[in-house]
Amino acid sequence: MEPAISSFWGRLTKKHPTIRCHPQGPISIDIQNLSVQYPNNPVISGLTCHFETPSLWAIAGPNGAGKSTLLKTLLGLQKFKGGKINFHGLCPCDVAYLTQQNQLDRRFPLTVGDTIAMGLFREVGIFRRYTKEQRDKMQDALEQVGLASFSRTPLQALSGGQFQRVLFARLILQDAPVIFLDEPFTGVDGRTIDDLMALLHRWVKEGRLVLAVLHDLDLTQEHFPNTLLLARHFYKAGLTEDVLTKENMRDAVAASRHWEAAEGTP
Repeated sequence: MEPAISSFWGRLTKKHPTIRCHPQGPISIDIQNLSVQYPNNPVISGLTCHFETPSLWAIAGPNGAGKSTLLKTLLGLQKFKGGKINFHGLCPCDVAYLTQQNQLDRRFPLTVGDTIAMGLFREVGIFRRYTKEQRDKMQDALEQVGLASFSRTPLQALSGGQFQRVLFARLILQDAPVIFLDEPFTGVDGRTIDDLMALLHRWVKEGRLVLAVLHDLDLTQEHFPNTLLLARHFYKAGLTEDVLTKENMRDAVAASRHWEAAEGTP
């Protein structure tokens, strides 16, 4: 493990003593009775579930249900109040994470090539030249997302769909065994969704674990075999066809109305 990553992980385990990293064995993430709150409002309560490779999971639920919070908590970016998180076969620093596109700033004068090169940071480090092999990797990643000729294109010149393809090319270069995606298809055109979904399915065939926060239930039912339906204290996890039932969806909506009413009370 690189010194900077090792130092970060040391601080992380001190801050979150119930996050455990077990580097040996098959890759999986085990969550037991997890509770998170901001700062007085409970966001996730008593969540227990298990993710393992290879698999493709959707995290669905109403707005404010704790979906994005869950990903940040697993990564150690958000403190949690109670429960345990166990990483087997990897540590959180080995996870590739794509945040919501609206949280990214494209005003910096970066090109597509500059942006995807960040996916090789752990391999290359700072202020080191890229080898021919690494440049070939970058070009191959762009070809996989349909942007073979865009290496020198400024980020500001891209459409929303093109920018998301760039971010997926960066994920390709990270080559991580576990990938977290937070609303990866919001504001993206249909053709881009189809192309990027094909990439997700390829990652799973390669033996990876992919977790994606989604709002599109049709997309979830069509492409994601497994779903975690989350609504703060209410959750269901398992096969998508068993989880996204009318009864479970009704209970999730009822849970969201309950917390909205509680938060609106003086």
